[in-house]
Amino acid sequence: MHDVQSKPVALQVGEFAAAVDGGLLPAATAEVCRNLMIDVAGLCVAARGTDYVAATVASVLSEGPATAIGHGRRMNAYDAAFVNGTAAHGEDFDDTFEGGPVHAGAVIVPAVLAAAEQRWLDGAAVMKGVAVGVEIMCRMSLVTPQAMHKACFHPTAVIGGVAASAAVAASIGLKADGVARAMGTAGSLASGIIEYLADGSWTKRMHAGAAAQAGLRAAFLAEAGFFGPHTVLEGRHGFFQAFGPSRKPDFSHLLDDLGSRWVTDTVAFKPYACGTMTQPYVDCAIELAREGVKADDIVSIVCDVGEGTVHRLWEPLPLKQNPPNGYAGKFSTPYCIAVGFLDGDAGLGQFTDERTQDPAARALAAKVSFVIDPANPYPNQFTGHIRATLKDGRVIEKRRANMRGGAHDPLSQAEILAKFRANARFGGWRDEQATALENAIATLARGGKVDFFAAGT
Repeated sequence: MHDVQSKPVALQVGEFAAAVDGGLLPAATAEVCRNLMIDVAGLCVAARGTDYVAATVASVLSEGPATAIGHGRRMNAYDAAFVNGTAAHGEDFDDTFEGGPVHAGAVIVPAVLAAAEQRWLDGAAVMKGVAVGVEIMCRMSLVTPQAMHKACFHPTAVIGGVAASAAVAASIGLKADGVARAMGTAGSLASGIIEYLADGSWTKRMHAGAAAQAGLRAAFLAEAGFFGPHTVLEGRHGFFQAFGPSRKPDFSHLLDDLGSRWVTDTVAFKPYACGTMTQPYVDCAIELAREGVKADDIVSIVCDVGEGTVHRLWEPLPLKQNPPNGYAGKFSTPYCIAVGFLDGDAGLGQFTDERTQDPAARALAAKVSFVIDPANPYPNQFTGHIRATLKDGRVIEKRRANMRGGAHDPLSQAEILAKFRANARFGGWRDEQATALENAIATLARGGKVDFFAAGT
């Protein structure tokens, strides 16, 4: 057990971060870190032609050595971290962590890769940074579960900057004190509210990029001698008091077994391009359709849900049954169930603005409602449970005990690579371009150096 009173939490995290050897990670942890780089890279390519990424790239004024993945230009590390993080998270197809939830890959990977290109770091340093950042980000999300959402903050956004600062600080070789000072500074750069839920606007998409950029800046500031408070996490005016005041922080989730047990190994890779907690319900809907049930046969679908998911994915119900655009559809369980039932998928093509206006999808979404299940294990476990009442009087129930892609039902290596290649094709890349980028990441994961710009052009 770690003693929070005798030594600041950030300094204890710094000791862990500084001690990690990126070339000697446990095999399972190294595999997850490599897959996160693959997944993030594919998502960046998939989103490269979108309006929001175009706006993000157009806002960049810098030149430098770092790569905006999928684009024919270079920029400084801060801007590359922002562009790549925004693109990676923008379609909500990136990894997630049950228990948080947070999306670590879209924050940590862009931050570390930007630092690597800026400083020409080798693969061992990159693997160290990714492993440290993902581990810290996931563990931090467990300290005050659900409290940040309750306070109207997006945990990926606010936790991400602090975790990314530790990741970059570790990758560039800062000692424990330097990592702690970086985290202390990142606490003052943390931001990200969830008002995007009101109208499907774009701000959530930039949260991962902004966090990656903030963490990178905080780490470089610490390297240059800038001081942030060591008590940033547990202090009276600290991070968790600011962003999750409704719960007393339990730092055992962050500190216990840190360095000997890797929660990174349990990161989930999404099979669908929508909100994490909707995904087991999508699988239930697909299974229902495969039994031969038709949309016109359905009178109603009632979902048993965790209370903590309601304000983001279910309310106000009339809005969720009629999402105004494709992005809002990603955070509407009724729409996700409807499109999963009708299309047998909830991929990138199911969340265009045009698809969300389809009368058949809207008609089925209007039949979907919810009840709160007090026994639902959210946020520790993401489950699905639907009851479909049919016109002939039958009631058919479908359940998912776990999220597909998570620790209890993981995607295979072949499925992760297939997702990467499909995302690259969606973004307009030739297969040989995707293969070059895939090989570049494999080289990096083995300890080599790489030019991501050259790999994708």
